[in-house]
This record gives sequence, C-alpha cells and structure tokens, in this order.
Amino acid sequence: MWMLWLFLLEFQLKATGLACLLQSGKRVMSELDFAAQVIPRSIKILAVTGTNGKSTVVTFVGQMLNHLGIEAFVGGNLGNPLSEAAFHCIALPSSKPKFQVAVVEVSSYQMEIPNKYFCPTVSVVLNLTPDHLERHKTMKNYALTKCHLFSHMVNTKLGLLPFGNQHLNEAIKGHRFNLAWIGAFPGVKIDTEAKTASFEVPAVGVVSQLQLHNMKVMGRHNYHNAAVAALSVLGLDIGVDVEALNSTIEILRTPPHRMQIVHRDIQGVTWVDDSKATNLEATCTGLMDLKGHKCVILLGGQAKVLNGQESNGFEKLIEPLNHHRCVITFGYSGVLIWKTLVNNGLSIPCFAVANMKDAVNHARRMATNGDAIVLSPGCASFDEFRNFEHRGMVFQELAFFSKHDTK
Repeated sequence: MWMLWLFLLEFQLKATGLACLLQSGKRVMSELDFAAQVIPRSIKILAVTGTNGKSTVVTFVGQMLNHLGIEAFVGGNLGNPLSEAAFHCIALPSSKPKFQVAVVEVSSYQMEIPNKYFCPTVSVVLNLTPDHLERHKTMKNYALTKCHLFSHMVNTKLGLLPFGNQHLNEAIKGHRFNLAWIGAFPGVKIDTEAKTASFEVPAVGVVSQLQLHNMKVMGRHNYHNAAVAALSVLGLDIGVDVEALNSTIEILRTPPHRMQIVHRDIQGVTWVDDSKATNLEATCTGLMDLKGHKCVILLGGQAKVLNGQESNGFEKLIEPLNHHRCVITFGYSGVLIWKTLVNNGLSIPCFAVANMKDAVNHARRMATNGDAIVLSPGCASFDEFRNFEHRGMVFQELAFFSKHDTK
C-alpha cells in the first residue's frame, strides 16, 4: 500500500517538494516505473511525449492497432494510468496477457522521477516548444526532462525525435538507441500537399509510402500525427507493414477538444472546439490549418510563462489571425492579449471581454453565414475552469444553446 500511496502522490508534488523527496535517501518510484517492473516483457511499450499532439498520436496508434486486430492498452497521462495495466497482470499472472502492446502518453512531470525499469520499445518526442517553464525554468531543462524517456534504451530500441531541434539534439548526446527523425530520413517525411508520408526505418533502409488522402479528421497537422503514429507502429516490429497501416487511415478519429467540429447552426456558422490548444504553438498550428476560412477566433484564459521573456508571445499569432473575421479575447489574460495584438499590427477587429460566455455571445453577433467560431485559447484554463476539458464542454454547451436560441 505504501508504494501505491507514493505513486498516487506523484502528480501532487511541486518541483521543490519533489526535489526534497529525491534527496531524502528514501526509495522513490514513479508510477511508470512501478508498472514497467510488473508488466511482462512480452508486452511491448510505445511511449509518446512532446509539447503538443501527444494524446492524438497515442489515440491514433491505439486505433490503428485495434483496427488491425492487435489488442492494445492505451493510457498513461491520457486516461487510464499504466499501473492499471500492471494491476491486471498482477491479478491474472498465469493467464495470457489481455494486450500485446501498451501505448502510453508521458508528460514531462512524469519524467522528473528517475526510472529504472521503464524502457519502451519505441519512444517518441513529437516536438518541443515553450510550455511549463514556470516549473522547468529553461528550455534546456525542459528538453533534458523529456529525454529521460530514452534513459535505458539500447540499440534494439527505436527513438523518434523532430529533426533540427537544438535543445533535443543536445539532450540526447551519447544516445545508444536507433534514432529516427520526424521530418528527415531515417524516419518519416510528410508531404501535406500530396497527402503522403514516406518512411525509412533505421537498420532496414527500405522507403515505403503511407497514403493520407482518406483521413477524415480536420487539420493538416493531423497528417503529421498519423504519419508519426504509423512509423511508431512499424518500429514495434510486430508484423505490421505499411500496406496494413494504409487501411487504418480513414478510421482515425482525434480525441475531443482538438479542432473538434461541434455543429453547424441554423445561421450557417460552424462551431469548432480546440480547447486543448493551451499554448501558443498549438493555437498557431490550428490557425494555419484554417487559412482559407473566415473565422471568429476566441483567445484567452491564463497566459503561460515564456522563458523570462517580457512579451506574452501572442504577437506570433498576428499573421495567421489576419486571415480571419475578428478576434475576441477573454479571461484573466484577455486584456493583455488584446493589447499585444492591437499594438503589434493586427489588421482585423479585436475585442476584449470578461469571460468565455461573453466571448461566445459576442462571437455569435460577429459571425455570418459560412463563418466558423473557433475556440483556440492559447492559454491555460484554470482562471475560469477546472481544466481544458471543462472549458471545451462549457463552450460546446454554449454553442448548442446558441443553436436552440436562434430557432
């Protein structure tokens, strides 16, 4: 029971408290390490981390495997903890494992406690952009923490990293695993115009192609997510080839609150919930995908610390925002975001309101037939909501209220 108490406490510890615990001389085991010690080695672990896109890639991998008849546990920082899979193995030690693969989302906070047993077959760092710097302080620290994922991986294991990220390149110096790149060979190159992804798996060298034409989900960035998911599955070496993976593309669905189309109302306005965009990079990616559409963009909440910069960073969004109908800012940082945008060359109307309900009401008045109202906040949600899921659900309720209210 003491071990259970320790790993349940893991997520409640602030950085200072965790440092004191690690220096106490007592044995500290992370939830991931506990689970990995228990889960049979016959079960392969695929771990995904990064600033943005983790949940989507983990979900895509699970959907691909299950569609191909391969039983997979999907969880970690997304949904059910890996220890749930471990408890199943403890409860039924003599039976055949319920799953062949464990697909795990891993956060940087989970990687702060050193691991001894957690050694995935495939580990992925999707990207690294400023986030959680109130905890990690610098991008160097953030990268080093993310790359703890590779600590015990050897040359029989596969690690995927984004090509050209200086902080990650420094963090993996001296690595011993097979390295593949997101954006270069060996690894995966994605052509969003042609809607294809080309793979070269390390130590194999064969280039094969994934067709992405049949994807049903919104956003070009999801071509990247699907391609990384597919290469990760190939890296597991479980008898799946690209031809089989091609058959899974059209069944892929993103988790909620990620460029999720809520509905189209009787005024001809489409409502889009991108509440998971809790940082600037995620919002910028979503906005770039929406070029060609006229949207009312809702930004706001609690802006994040940007590595000691004086600016809140929202000027980065001005170019993609200028393609849209208008911007409405709200919440704790709403006025500050409004000032940043209007003082740095935003050419479309911008309004600051108190909260998200006011933002939705104002958006309803601004949008016209054929427009979209898009919640892509670029901020944390804790000023007004429990988490980004709660924020997204409230937005959806307000959107549907709008639908019924306008009949």
